[in-house]
Amino acid sequence: MALYGRRIRIGDVLMQQGLISEQQLMTALAEQKNRRTKLGETLIALNYVSHSDFAKVFHEQLGIESIDLVTVELEDSAIRLVNEDIMKKHGLVPFAVDENNANILNVAMSDPLDLNAIDDISLITNMEVRPFFATTAQIAMQLDRMFGRKQAMEAAEQYQRDHADEMAETTDTADANLEVDNAPIVKIVRAMLEQAVRQGASDIHVEPSERVLRIRYRVDGVLREVMDYNPNLLPAMSARIKIMSGLDISEKRKPQDGRLSLIVDNREYDVRVSLLPTVYGEKSVMRLAAKDGLNRDKKFLGLSVEDESRLDDILKNPHGIILITGPTGSGKSTTVYTILSELNTDEVNIVTVEDPVEANVPGVNQVQVNIKADMTFAGALRSILRQDPDIIMIGEIRDNETAGIAVKASITGHLVISTLHTNSTAAAISRLLDMEVEPFLIGDSVVGIIAQRLIRLLCPACKKPREATEREIKLLDIEAESVTLYEPHGCPNCGGAGFRGRSAVYEIMTVTPRLRGLIHDRGSVEQMKDLAVSEGMYTLRMAAAREVLKGRTTINELIKVAYETD
Repeated sequence: MALYGRRIRIGDVLMQQGLISEQQLMTALAEQKNRRTKLGETLIALNYVSHSDFAKVFHEQLGIESIDLVTVELEDSAIRLVNEDIMKKHGLVPFAVDENNANILNVAMSDPLDLNAIDDISLITNMEVRPFFATTAQIAMQLDRMFGRKQAMEAAEQYQRDHADEMAETTDTADANLEVDNAPIVKIVRAMLEQAVRQGASDIHVEPSERVLRIRYRVDGVLREVMDYNPNLLPAMSARIKIMSGLDISEKRKPQDGRLSLIVDNREYDVRVSLLPTVYGEKSVMRLAAKDGLNRDKKFLGLSVEDESRLDDILKNPHGIILITGPTGSGKSTTVYTILSELNTDEVNIVTVEDPVEANVPGVNQVQVNIKADMTFAGALRSILRQDPDIIMIGEIRDNETAGIAVKASITGHLVISTLHTNSTAAAISRLLDMEVEPFLIGDSVVGIIAQRLIRLLCPACKKPREATEREIKLLDIEAESVTLYEPHGCPNCGGAGFRGRSAVYEIMTVTPRLRGLIHDRGSVEQMKDLAVSEGMYTLRMAAAREVLKGRTTINELIKVAYETD
């Protein structure tokens, strides 16, 4: 290709386009040496440029197209042309032989200007290479998908060979080289964490049984088995997890909780670790969360136009209580942190009390609950009120005392944001009444309630259309003779699940004067819901039905939401 007759430096191109300054380039070059990564990865990690910036520059200035490896189907014939070591060395994935010229190999690369990589592939395949830009994360995800299981099994076999004598004597032996980076058990645990991140898992379960050590990932809310090992690996794996999370490796009889930080594909993750003794050994559960994942812009919450308008109206209140409700794992924390980011300006003092602090928010004073030091939610709230706050965030209203203090704080001129575990917006009012808060205080303090659920989204690459049944049309609560619905099918892009990703659906209740009067009169949950709907509120069922009709999710996901809230 004519483009590669001369050396082109991406740093110079980005400077010419005004995307980075000379000082930023110098900083990135210096940081590149420390990180031992490519310049493009370093610039993205430093937030100097985005993936879309790179894609635009490569396409408009250099004529290089970008490829989305999440949706493209890889051709086995192309993959077989290049071995695993070369792909990993250069960070690339051959994905297709050109349909118009069998001598051209299409290759996804995080750095399509890497001449050494292009020359290597050309020599190995005896073909002309056409580079496409793909993100580092997508390439790593595909390499994990192709080779991750094989690597993990090889490391496990290596560990068993190295410790055959110890295993024959006892199953309670931990690896002596738990701190050595190339020790097999270290490779296994590191690969397990990295693969979970790249597959979009929220939790990792390491589960011992009599005959097998099972590894499962929770992806899009559903557990999937991804690996099984010899149970003799459990002591060493548990010990490695404990070392990484700062726990006591000698303690095997008591539950332990810890946390660790992890960097995967230039993104930092916080991992909360829980170990629980079982009859077959310690079970480990690790919850993964991107450190920047909770601090996102409101537009990424998945709100409809109507719901966003209602939320904006609620956030305009200078004081009162805003409640976010839903079961565990419904995305409440993301919504809370997004609201905090929206309200966080130089003119206000925001103080939070959390258990635990899930993400650090610049400019916000965050307090960690500590029961041993008598720092409960209620105790911390009393101290916070003496800190001249404008906005208070309470991680969760769990008891009568916390509820009472929150109500009093809101009535005395503070904006209070908190969460509750209830099924719907109207049920949150009922829960406060159960906590012995007077109805007139609830009506005067609560300004808005947000209930939410996460629904799985169909994989756009493989979803299949079908006609809805009469019962399904009735569930959707629409007037129509025929409706097209979509079902999951399964393909390589979604790992055969038929779903890829989740989105939130919302029920946002604004406490209007009429609703306030109904609360004062101790109206029922059903009466409050009906009144809110008459004033324009979409229920969770209605919001889920809307997503079904758009073809984004299935009728079964709607049934789950309806079952929980009806």
